[in-house]
Amino acid sequence: MGAAADKLRTGMIEESGKRRRTMAEKRQLFMEMRAQNFDVIRLSTYRTACKLRFVQKKCNLHLVDIWNMIEAFRDNGLNTLDHNTEINVSRLETIISSIYYQLNKRLPSTHQISVDQSISLLLNFMIAAYDSEGHGKLTVFSVKSILATMCGGKILDKLRYIFSQMSDSNGFMVFTKFDQFLREVLKLPTAVFEGPSFGYTEHSVRTCFPQQKKVMLNMFLDTLMADPPPQCLVWLPLMHRLAHVENVFHPVECSYCRCESMMGFRYRCQQCHSYQLCQNCFWRGHASGPHSNQHQMKEHSSWKSPAKKLSHAISKSLGCVPTREPPHPLFPEHPEKPLDLAHIVPPRPLTNMNDAMVTHIPPGALTPTKRSQYAVDTPSRLADEHALIADYVTRLQNGTRVLDSPSRLDEEHRLIARYAARLAAEAGTSPRPPTDLSFNFDVNKQQRQLIAELENKNREILQEIQRLRLEHEQASQPTPEKAQQNPTLLAELRLLRQRKDELEHRMSALQESRRELMVQLEGLMKLLKAQTAGSPHSSPSHGASCPMPMPVRSTSAGSTPTHVPQETLAGLGGEVQEAFSQGTRRNLRNDLLVAADSITNTMSSLVKELHSADEDGEEEEKMQNGKDQG
Repeated sequence: MGAAADKLRTGMIEESGKRRRTMAEKRQLFMEMRAQNFDVIRLSTYRTACKLRFVQKKCNLHLVDIWNMIEAFRDNGLNTLDHNTEINVSRLETIISSIYYQLNKRLPSTHQISVDQSISLLLNFMIAAYDSEGHGKLTVFSVKSILATMCGGKILDKLRYIFSQMSDSNGFMVFTKFDQFLREVLKLPTAVFEGPSFGYTEHSVRTCFPQQKKVMLNMFLDTLMADPPPQCLVWLPLMHRLAHVENVFHPVECSYCRCESMMGFRYRCQQCHSYQLCQNCFWRGHASGPHSNQHQMKEHSSWKSPAKKLSHAISKSLGCVPTREPPHPLFPEHPEKPLDLAHIVPPRPLTNMNDAMVTHIPPGALTPTKRSQYAVDTPSRLADEHALIADYVTRLQNGTRVLDSPSRLDEEHRLIARYAARLAAEAGTSPRPPTDLSFNFDVNKQQRQLIAELENKNREILQEIQRLRLEHEQASQPTPEKAQQNPTLLAELRLLRQRKDELEHRMSALQESRRELMVQLEGLMKLLKAQTAGSPHSSPSHGASCPMPMPVRSTSAGSTPTHVPQETLAGLGGEVQEAFSQGTRRNLRNDLLVAADSITNTMSSLVKELHSADEDGEEEEKMQNGKDQG
């Protein structure tokens, strides 16, 4: 009795210690969230989105994509259970553990997460949000709703998966299931103490879909991804926008806190000129100067430079900006029917096709007439099937829209069904094999051979589909003939031609100015030569150095070659003709520089000769005066 009592007492102590640890772990996440001081945000929508984003990152759910979450549901068998089935906490812990262990396998070794801590935080948050009464059980729909909402990925993919859980076989949404979804998903704002703003009410469904009519996938996506979305779910798209702008940089100064740059959202007043606030100042309701919190603000999630804004405005005014794309692509309204594979699986193990056609037909089962008829019918059936397949492939190659047609899958299914029916018919002609071990081994071997053949055929079909898809993409690309029909391109070509004509006229004017300048330079050279030749004290060396010929320089790679017709050089001197004689090899800038150097040298020589002439005259006067005095 004493040992049993001690054992019971020890168990109770361990259980109480486990409960205390669980309560401490539950409080840990909410204490850290309170330390972030999110309650100072004055708008409940931003406050709720920031809190749920903090929980998502703290539990590392932002690293798990929605498709990875769906895969985890299937691995744990949740897709086969009814939505109202209850699962206990231990199985929920198993599901969460598989999610994080698979996540660590995908992450690099330098970015591994603490699996145990993530499991503990997420498990306690889910229990606090969905099992506040302490029953220790959650429904399958609750688990799917919270994990699909809080995981990472695109909101479009999340909403498509959520709609698949609420729709019937015809693709119509069941309003009772949507009401159940709102009950479950609105427990998330309540768990972060935002229940008064976004708690569930009986009128929540009517706020999303006021009219009780048939809702399909595209209408569901239009409603929940609208701007603004339904009031009860307005925090959901905002949480995804917060994830996208966390690392967005705005090189703009905040008009209140005077921070020189912003991270995250940027808010611009629609009434005050150039008044912009960072997200912290806007969320806290700060204002300065003539700005008021009642003014309308526009939210910006990206930065565009003034040059980009100007080009966008010009393109928009010219009609070059494409129309605004829809918020989501259009999906088929009715879900695709599952493929019926009942007739494809044969009632007995199939042997090799060639053996079924030749070996497994008993000799006495067919008369010579029937045997010859079977031998003729089999190639004819094969030829018909080959002809059908060849015709289908030809239409795929020739038709540009065959790959996108809705009847393509039905036709492929018919071809596969016919091929499978022929296999079953051929297998039906073979006798039932004896049930011994050796034959079972042969049957398994033949089945493996058949599987290998089917896999090879599947690879060939996939390669053919890939090749046809590439041809389709190449055919859909714009050709030069299509580009010529584009009015925008034609307008740009006209502008380029006009600019070319203007440049040609400008070049002609420059050539004429060059010609006049060369004429003036040659006249100046002749004048300098005449003055130099008329001076009695000029030396031969000076006279030889005055008319410096201009060297010919080749045009550089960056210069524009010029050409002057020979008729325009008829009235010019020899040196001018020499300057223009090289045609496209001459460079206007180099010729002018050389001419300027030549003029400078000539002028310096002339000044020197004039100075020497003055000095000689002074010496003669001095000598003459000396003679007169003597």
